[in-house]
Amino acid sequence: MSEMVQAGMPAQAGNSQMVQAGMTAPDGDSQTNQTAKLAAAASAQKFDVIVVGAGPAGNAAAYTLAKAGLAVLQLERGEAPGSKNVQGAILYSDALERIIPDFRDSAPLERHIIEQRMWVLDDESYIGTTFRSNDFNKPPHNRYTIIRAKFDKWFSKKVREAGALVICEVTVKELLRSKQGKVIGVEVDRKHGKIYADVVILADGVNSTLARKAGFRGELKPKDVALAVKEIHFLPRDVVESRFNIGKDEGVVIEMLGKITQGMMGTGFLYANKDSISIGVGCMLSDFMAQKTTPFELLERTKAHPAIKPLLQGGEMKEYSAHLIPEGGYHAIPQVYGDGWLIVGDSGMFVNAVHREGSNLAMTTGRIAAETVIELYAAKKAMSAHNLAAYKQRLDGSFVMDDMKKYKNLPDIFHTNKQFFTTYPELLNRSAYTLLMVDGEGKRAKENAIFNSFRERRTLFGILGDAFKLWRAIR
Repeated sequence: MSEMVQAGMPAQAGNSQMVQAGMTAPDGDSQTNQTAKLAAAASAQKFDVIVVGAGPAGNAAAYTLAKAGLAVLQLERGEAPGSKNVQGAILYSDALERIIPDFRDSAPLERHIIEQRMWVLDDESYIGTTFRSNDFNKPPHNRYTIIRAKFDKWFSKKVREAGALVICEVTVKELLRSKQGKVIGVEVDRKHGKIYADVVILADGVNSTLARKAGFRGELKPKDVALAVKEIHFLPRDVVESRFNIGKDEGVVIEMLGKITQGMMGTGFLYANKDSISIGVGCMLSDFMAQKTTPFELLERTKAHPAIKPLLQGGEMKEYSAHLIPEGGYHAIPQVYGDGWLIVGDSGMFVNAVHREGSNLAMTTGRIAAETVIELYAAKKAMSAHNLAAYKQRLDGSFVMDDMKKYKNLPDIFHTNKQFFTTYPELLNRSAYTLLMVDGEGKRAKENAIFNSFRERRTLFGILGDAFKLWRAIR
């Protein structure tokens, strides 16, 4: 009985193993009714929905479901929500606003982004573009930098307040199946660890061991996954603002590609937080395997670049993390629904690598999955594959699949045309250097030299062919 009291659950919950596992009660005005419902579900170890994973996708699904009054159990293998998650990180407000309209009142946001820089680097320089607009300073702001550990804890608290039961440090060993093959729950690494539900939502990340064990998707292919590493360097707030020419709460994002990835398919990033700078780089796992270069070495070279080193000068590095990111694109998306199950977020390979968008796709797929389940419950329909197919139909009508389809051929283009990460960055930077160097040589001669350098390195037909490949891949 004492464990139930400590967990915040009412006595009538019974001697449930789930209560003993340390469930927490929801907060808010509807606490009594929702707690009673959850207590009954915990006692029977039978929930309406089980959500596996407490990242953006899992939290979006669990929150939406709990707000609708369903009995929701969310399981997370990390010691706390966000402890296993790694991201740059940028929060796209539209996706979260559709789930929690007033999130800005309490979410741990770092800076709203007013400036976007794009850099193409060779070994000594960069050529790039910058877009900065005061319109981005006008609330409501569209994009923010965040620290995932802080943000995920906040999001998980909102999930609890909505009425879901959240348990951390629990590993889901496998999905439970009926004799007919329908998913009917999960088995966790606890005594009496079989827990049942009408539907299970898999939001357990890019590896998605559960989906692979169940045969819902195949093994990850190295060419479809990027390995990214990130550091956070802490600096005084005024130094960050002076260094990036920004005011209070204003932020800058720098996206980078070129020689920093040493010819591998990948990109880098640098984001200004309140009192820190996030810097990272990621490349396809297949390229790391082929070149036998470690991500740590790649990040060290990136930080040493003449354009990047001054931005980090004097900072204290306190956080280092590495993570796999699904970047196989549209063709890597597995079956995302079935008899009693749905897949959301990174588990479903929902990342738009071209625009470095992942968290918004995760939250959107989580929300759409939850809304699909809610509608089926309202209509008193079974969680069958036939009925859950509505999730895929809703995805197909959303920006998520529209964007994934738009760039579906780019991964193959970049895999087989490494000149986009080596030759062209060098040519563009040397061309800018040649044109801007005032040395007594005429501009016509400089232009001819630039043209000849492109023709020698790629040939005219090669350049036209590359341009056509890109145009065809994104049209």
